[in-house]
Amino acid sequence: MAPANTGPKKAKKKWSKGKVKDKAQHAVLLDKATSDKLYKDVQTYRLITVAVLVDRMKINGSVARRCLADLEEKGIIKKVVSHSALSIYTRAITADE
Repeated sequence: MAPANTGPKKAKKKWSKGKVKDKAQHAVLLDKATSDKLYKDVQTYRLITVAVLVDRMKINGSVARRCLADLEEKGIIKKVVSHSALSIYTRAITADE
């Protein structure tokens, strides 16, 4: 007897490996240019988080956390929400603005 499935054989589906995102090369130390940009630009941001600094300044997350603590200590920004996982800051609005 002849085999029952004599039609064309289908090839097995090959699953894609997915897209590979390039690893970001963020700075792990603050140089003079980045520091100047940080103190000048952060005063204009309404929402300031670690992720915002990492994205806009191209610095490492741990450096961004230290910068936020320093900026808060100097009175440039103020803390809105403090949580173990996320701290949200905003610009410090002074009376002369």
